[in-house]
Amino acid sequence: MTATSVHPAPPLRPLYRAEQVRELDRRTIAGGIQGFALMQRASAAAWQRLRERWPETRALTVLCGAGNNGGDGHVLAALAAAEGLAVQRILLKGVDELAGDARLAAEMATAAGVGAEPWAPGMAFTGELVVDALLGTGLAGEVRGAFREAIAAVNACGLPVYAIDIPSGLHADTGVVLGEAVRASATVTFIGDKLGLHTGAAAEHVGELAFRSLGVDALAETDLVPAARLLDESLLEAWLPPRPRSAHKGDCGHALILGGAPGFGGAALLAAEACARLGAGKVSLATAPEHVTASLVRRPEVMAHGVRGASDLGTLPALADVLVVGPGLGQGSWGQAMLQAALEAGRPLVVDADGLNLLAERFSGRRRDGWILTPHPGEAARLLGGSAAEVEADRPAAALALRERFGGVVVLKGAGTLVAGPEGLVVCPFGNPGMASGGMGDSLSGMLGALLAQGLPLEAAARLGVLVHALAADLAAANAGERGLLAGDLASYARILVNPTISGTMGR
Repeated sequence: MTATSVHPAPPLRPLYRAEQVRELDRRTIAGGIQGFALMQRASAAAWQRLRERWPETRALTVLCGAGNNGGDGHVLAALAAAEGLAVQRILLKGVDELAGDARLAAEMATAAGVGAEPWAPGMAFTGELVVDALLGTGLAGEVRGAFREAIAAVNACGLPVYAIDIPSGLHADTGVVLGEAVRASATVTFIGDKLGLHTGAAAEHVGELAFRSLGVDALAETDLVPAARLLDESLLEAWLPPRPRSAHKGDCGHALILGGAPGFGGAALLAAEACARLGAGKVSLATAPEHVTASLVRRPEVMAHGVRGASDLGTLPALADVLVVGPGLGQGSWGQAMLQAALEAGRPLVVDADGLNLLAERFSGRRRDGWILTPHPGEAARLLGGSAAEVEADRPAAALALRERFGGVVVLKGAGTLVAGPEGLVVCPFGNPGMASGGMGDSLSGMLGALLAQGLPLEAAARLGVLVHALAADLAAANAGERGLLAGDLASYARILVNPTISGTMGR
């Protein structure tokens, strides 16, 4: 196997926690920009994005809360009125209840001739577009009272919704819904992009996301280390250079898939095919004997070996560069023996599915640097000794806790998949609901094995594999729709993506 060099990729977009963004805001103001001037800058950026996204809109309903987020809404209402739009301004807090910049903003809107109506349950929205400026990133507890009523009304109104900085009710750090959250068609966020806009329930609430820095260079504040970074397609060309013309299969690595207990052969076949399609030079499959014929029929390029137990593996683990263990593994004696053999092989590992369940139940306490663990929230909960609800309540914290406990690199699957490794946390913004079907994780594990086999470092392989897997699903959905998307559909699209020259000509 020839190690694949990882060339520097363009910097990935930093993601911050709410307190970090508030600190950036404080430092910007301390540096000489008045708070109200910064609010006006944010509102102008929000207004410009609104006109780009909805250029034909002639009437707005703007719901304003009490703090600076509400202030952004007041200033935007004034800007809209100045350009001749009809503006309905609904206040959750009266102007006399406001203070500081928020009050200045409300008075600015009033001076611009924008009327104001106090919120009342059942009131009609007269705009063509609803602007959500109710609650900002400072929200920590559950939304209650009039704010919860207003958010429910926004979600029920049937109009497009534009959220300022964050959809009201969404936690800025975790992407969790705090009781009730606005479902926005689009969101614009400022100064620092927020981690909670990219994982968990955010996929249901953020819509099209635009980031505006407002002239603040967050990365210049070197003591504010980003909470995460956002994967993007630049990694494809940086980490998947063309192969040398003299390359042969021995240069491209040998991956061994251990899976497919009696009666569970499909998962291992999916992993093996995905592994081959992503460019592993050789792919071996150790599976229950009754699945060998199916493997030969489906993918004869995969070297399928029927094994009844660990003794039948022989030298297979020693001959492989990387082992993928878990797809269709089962939790019986056969699966336990395969996992034990994998753990003893001294090779880089990808552990998925029942490999993770066995790790939690029968091989607890294992920690190593040379593996990628790929749990979904249920498997993550078993590994951490908690519940899936606890994992979903703070996905970033769960991913980091798994990494701390087990070492290596952790891929926490789900909407906004997270990769936690020695270099920190990254979030994948791609993928679609069509991936909610059986076998998607098996396909991912095979892709990760292929990239490791080709010599990518552990963390690079995890990041790139997650990216390719999600982008392949998006290409497949764009071609034929999300509903009915199968895990087996991804391999051919992933092959296009790992050949950047080809994928570029196809208009990716």
